[in-house]
Amino acid sequence: MTSGIGGSTAQAELADLKPWADRAPPISRPEHQARMTRAQELMAQIGADALIIGAGASLRYFTGVGWGATERLVAMILPREGAPRMICPRFELGSLEASLGVDAEILLWEEDESPYALTARGLGEARSLAIDPALPFFVFNGVAKAAPDLKLLDGAPVVDGCRMIKSPAELALMSQAKAMTLEVHRRAAKILKAGITTAEVRRFIDQAHRALGADDGSSFCAVQFGVASAYPHGLPGEQALEDGQVVLIDTGCRVQGYNSDITRTYVFGDASPEQKRVWNVEKQAQAAAFAAVKPGVPCEEIDAVARRVLAAAGFSPDYDLPGLPHRTGHGIGLSIHEAPYLVRGDKTPLASGMCFSNEPMIVIPDTFGIRLEDHFHVTAEGAAWFTQPQPSLEKPFG
Repeated sequence: MTSGIGGSTAQAELADLKPWADRAPPISRPEHQARMTRAQELMAQIGADALIIGAGASLRYFTGVGWGATERLVAMILPREGAPRMICPRFELGSLEASLGVDAEILLWEEDESPYALTARGLGEARSLAIDPALPFFVFNGVAKAAPDLKLLDGAPVVDGCRMIKSPAELALMSQAKAMTLEVHRRAAKILKAGITTAEVRRFIDQAHRALGADDGSSFCAVQFGVASAYPHGLPGEQALEDGQVVLIDTGCRVQGYNSDITRTYVFGDASPEQKRVWNVEKQAQAAAFAAVKPGVPCEEIDAVARRVLAAAGFSPDYDLPGLPHRTGHGIGLSIHEAPYLVRGDKTPLASGMCFSNEPMIVIPDTFGIRLEDHFHVTAEGAAWFTQPQPSLEKPFG
């Protein structure tokens, strides 16, 4: 019998939650400035005179402006030398000034004007422009037409080169988000009972994240019972919990934009011998991947280490099933999935400050799946967990 599962209600658990007490401080103005200085150094290495960053996670990273992309252009132009320029609709000026975490010249456009012509003017004497890899095509196309002589470059080496190494302040924000989500996981397990639906559990998880003070409740939530757990991202429709079923819950939240993403897998009731066997192999693969982390090791090697554990237990060494159908892990920060990745073909050397998920899921087609997912950051000595992994199948929360 699994310990810590059931015995409570959503109402009781929510009533016991309070806003998170040990809150990490926000990213400071000097840190935002340091990020732009680093971007300018990387721009020089690829021969870019300027960099354009559209609304989204990277704009928040460099400027503190946490706006999502829409049809209206909001962007930062960063020259190789000097202060950034912000492109913004005039009617949004007040909101921009309230959000901006750096000193910048602000260039405004009216609704009947072309933001792309304004962008071309804002580039000044620049002859080459590094493009944010997440910039929508219509923006790329608009800038290209407004400045046809401009040499357009891939900005990924600049953006990823900055964002994939996390600062102590970023690690603190991510640590808070992950600790909050693990607490939500623990309490979600306590509300389980026969007949509870996946929708009820998802609703509780969102409410619990909100009660702890996450940015917007759950940033995502997957609750899978039984056969649905054999699909990495679940099946459409709802399930009701039955005795002996695998429970797979994958959820996360954001704290000042920084993500958590944790999966716990256990059994409601008594686990079968096969469920126990597969869970134990998954645990070994996750531990082996963690132990293999050292600065300088290629990202793809961590994926290979996990697959060798699975292959030794009789699972596919490749992406075939039964086995691990996806990468072992992804980078995480202001985006829930970001470069680099723990997957075959990603030869990026691990470096201190990189952050990854560790989730070498095992899928048994049409039966069940087991995924244990925690996150680590790379240090000079190896890997350090943000959250301690699930200790056992029988006692998922210790």
